[in-house]
Parts: sequence; structure tokens; C-alpha cells
Amino acid sequence: MTKTTITITRPDDWHLHMRDGEVLKHVAPFTAKQFARAIIMPNLNPPVTTVVKAVEYLDRILGAVEGTDFEPLMTLYLTDNTSADEIIAARKSCFIKGVKLYPAGATTNSDAGVTDIRLCDAALEEMQKAGLPLLVHGEVTTPEIDVFDREKVFIDKILQPLTLRFPELKIVFEHITTKEAADFVLQAGNNIAATITPHHLLYNRNAMFQGGLRPHNYCLPVLKRDIHQQALLAVIRSGNKQFFLGTDSAPHARHKKESACGCAGIFSAHAAIEIYTSIFEQQNALDKLEAFASFNGPDFYGLPRNTNSITLIKEDWQVPDHYTLGDDTLVPFLAGQTINWKLAEKN
Repeated sequence: MTKTTITITRPDDWHLHMRDGEVLKHVAPFTAKQFARAIIMPNLNPPVTTVVKAVEYLDRILGAVEGTDFEPLMTLYLTDNTSADEIIAARKSCFIKGVKLYPAGATTNSDAGVTDIRLCDAALEEMQKAGLPLLVHGEVTTPEIDVFDREKVFIDKILQPLTLRFPELKIVFEHITTKEAADFVLQAGNNIAATITPHHLLYNRNAMFQGGLRPHNYCLPVLKRDIHQQALLAVIRSGNKQFFLGTDSAPHARHKKESACGCAGIFSAHAAIEIYTSIFEQQNALDKLEAFASFNGPDFYGLPRNTNSITLIKEDWQVPDHYTLGDDTLVPFLAGQTINWKLAEKN
């Protein structure tokens, strides 16, 4: 029998960009409507590199979602100079739940990122001791490496050696896009996990070029071949506990996407749980949705599962062509398309 409603424990988003200023005020309520918590990315300009900066950013986020029960889970931006003392302060703060590794130049506002992971050994040693997860943007940035191979090369040259040097370090391999990444996590211990975005499940790289160049389907890491998309779909069908929801929702103003050198990022926060639900239904895996969206993430991070729930109803609705973003507009993922699940209520 076809399901017409589904109720799950309220989910969390374990990888989210909220930006700052006016953009933050416009996009934060979308997430707060669906999710109880979210891991907030620190790649602002300038980046969130200290506990003090994280406190200030947390206050701004709470102001943007005032009146909701949404909890931001903060992160620090790892640099070549991040000290062990800063990691100790992060752990003592209680509200910082991870430290983000951006290889320098890998994505939006990543110029201050790590140039050589070995420069971070003191910080990583303290993170391993404290059980504070390293959240990894898994791409190398050397220009001679093909953009479609950057994740695989990162595994071989950076991630595998890192796990040998720090065998007990908790690592989240974020927004995985390849079969190699899925296989790496499947073969790893319980201290390694991964997030998967809705766009990497729904699309392969053809989506960037259908009928012309599609800037709103451009993200980093880029969409990959069908074989990699199918590997990610197989993972969610399996129900493996090492994989969980992370949208990597990343808002950019329309004119910054539709330009001669368009920004990387897909905004999916407007309908994230509805999109994931549609994907799981297409894969005949609705029975696996709740664990992926609501259980595996908090279990890995050592946080309690949420106690309230959300209900989705089987109802077609059309995604708006755009949303307001200050003086500009924001084109959402699947703009103008029909989604066949709709968030009904929170309990």
C-alpha cells in the first residue's frame, strides 16, 4: 500500500551554511522549520577560527531564529595555526561540536584553509583526545588534478594517511560524492562517518549541462558520474549507520550564481526533508529514512536523539522560482519543479 503520511523523529542537518548578515536572516528560518539542530559551517569571511568568534556567530543565528526551538551546533575553522589550547577551549565550551577542515582554496571562503595537514598535528592530537570530530571537505586543490578526481585523490593522499596517524580521531567525511568515498567509509571503523546531500543523491553531472549550462546545479564537490550517484543511492538503501543527512545547503544571490564565474553552492534548506523523503520513496527505502535523518547523526556525535517528531504528507507542491534574499533573490534547488511530499506539522 502506498503511504500517504509519514511521521519520523524530528531530523537534524549535519552540514549547513547559513552565511551571515541579511542572508542569515532570510535563510535560517527555513532550516528551523524542519530541523531541531544543525551543524553550522564556519567559512564566513573572515572565518570562525576561535571560540570567541563562534559565540558571537551563535548569538547572531539565535537572533535570526528567535521564537523557534532550533539549536545551532557550532564549529571552528581549522587553519595551519589552530592551537591545541583553542581545541581545549572548544571542548570546554560545550556548544562547539566539530572542527572543519577546508583545504586552502577548496570552496567558498576557504582561502584561509589548511595548506598542509601536518601543520595541524597538535590540534588534531588534542581533538582525538577530546573526542571532538574533524569535519572534512574531502578534495585536494592542486590545479593539475582533474576536478572530478579531487575527492578520490584526497582519500589516497590525505585522508588515509591521516587515519593511520590518528586512528581514534572521529572524522565526518562530508558531502561524499564518489563510490570511492562510500567504500572508504564502509570499510572504516565506527569513528568514521559521512554525510550525503540531496543533490548528490538526486542528480549526476549531466544535470549541470542539460540544454545548456545550469549554474544552479553547480556545487563543490561537483556532481559526478552516474556510477557514483548509484553508489550513494545504494548506501542509503542499505541503512548503514555510518551515513546520515547533511544538506550542504549553501545560499548565493542569483546574480552571483548566474555570472561569468558563478559561485559553487546549492540552496536546499527550503525543502530539504521533503526532497530526501521523495528520494527515499523512489528507492523503496522509506523505512530507512528516519535512521538516516534522525538517528545516525546524533548517535555518531554522542548527542541525544530528538524526542519530538515531524509529519510529512503525500501532496504535490511546486517549488517557487525564487525567494527573497535582501535586495536580491535566491534560486532554490528544484526551482519551479514539483515535489510530492510536504511537511505538515511539528509535534
